[in-house]
Amino acid sequence: MNKRELKRFKAALEQKRDAILGATGKKAHWENMEDTRHGDFVDQASDDNEVHVNLRLLQTDAKLLRAIEAAIDRIDKGNYGICTVCEGEISLARLKAVPWTSVCIACKEKKTA
Repeated sequence: MNKRELKRFKAALEQKRDAILGATGKKAHWENMEDTRHGDFVDQASDDNEVHVNLRLLQTDAKLLRAIEAAIDRIDKGNYGICTVCEGEISLARLKAVPWTSVCIACKEKKTA
């Protein structure tokens, strides 16, 4: 992979990271959680459900953020695009689809099978 491609991947990863961290001006999921103890039992149950959904979104964001940070670190260390399982090359198509991936498609399929 050439330096220009690495620069593009790093920029895309940083942009995604910034979007998750709220640098785009949007409220983060967890900022929407507020005191939900109002209304009747149905309102409270609905509010509780919304809190749980927001917590799951927060967990998903945190997991994705760790994967993005790890990918940026691999770019900086010079081993981006190398599968962490089999040490083979990750296809450019896979990296374009999921730039934070650390495994090739064959290893991913083995893992999910």
